[in-house]
Amino acid sequence: MAQAYFLSDMIMDYIEHLEVAGGRSVRTAENYRLYLDRVVEFSGDIPTKDITPELVRKYRLWLNRYSNTSGDDLATITQNYHLIALRGFLAYLAKRNVPSLAPHHIELPKISRKQVTFLTYEEIGRMIASIPSDNKDQSLRDKAIIELLFSSGLRVSELVQLNRDHINTKRREFMVRGKGQKDRPIFLSTTAAQHIDAYLASRSDSLAPLFLNYSRNNTISNSGNYRRLTSRSIQRIINKYARLAGITKHVSPHTMRHSFATDLLMNGADLRSVQSMLGHSNISTTQIYTHVTDSHLREIYEKYHSEDTDTTIS
Repeated sequence: MAQAYFLSDMIMDYIEHLEVAGGRSVRTAENYRLYLDRVVEFSGDIPTKDITPELVRKYRLWLNRYSNTSGDDLATITQNYHLIALRGFLAYLAKRNVPSLAPHHIELPKISRKQVTFLTYEEIGRMIASIPSDNKDQSLRDKAIIELLFSSGLRVSELVQLNRDHINTKRREFMVRGKGQKDRPIFLSTTAAQHIDAYLASRSDSLAPLFLNYSRNNTISNSGNYRRLTSRSIQRIINKYARLAGITKHVSPHTMRHSFATDLLMNGADLRSVQSMLGHSNISTTQIYTHVTDSHLREIYEKYHSEDTDTTIS
């Protein structure tokens, strides 16, 4: 008699595989577990061989009608994440020769991406100029944060984990470990390096974190992690100076990352290079920036195919 493989057991194996062999973060693995637990919530702890196209069809309908205890529905993109997790799970089962539905049966709906928000170099300059100088340490820190985000394209989660000894302002280059535990080089502009040097020169402490929270003292931990800025703190800092600079669009740390990529493309960088600098594993993720190249099509046309060009085609 063939062995029966049940959903709950195989989901647990898959989540462990994501963390150990797949190199995914604990947070990513936890999200996948949440999405796959919804399959069990819908179907029960059935054998994996009982996952059929019809069951998947009904599951998709169930997701579309799902609402949590607060009465909130699942956004279309969140439903998509559930299906991505299911497809990954089925691919894992196929590799282990566990009887189930082939992953290609999970078709993902096309999601129209929102156009990304980005800041111009002039708007970045206005944010820097809006930083008051009444608190020297905090002022130098905030200037360094804004310049570093715009200069490097760092994710905010990567920024807050930086220590002083991670950054080399002389070479203006250092390595960071991003999503999927993948390392990539980060480059600094001369201006960003100068702001970081000025901030570090003003500090009299020996704490490890690159950026400190000045609303906290250091009486709790000698490691300095208690005073390390959080992602939420960075969010508040960026929002604050965007408002002071009179910028009405929604601005977040991720907007700075979009601005970094957009500035590169507008100055002639190719999409593959931008993909590497952002740490995207798939070029399709980087293609959200095609709005930049699309907007340049008319400029290219006017420059290279103008009616005023004195050429004769024979």
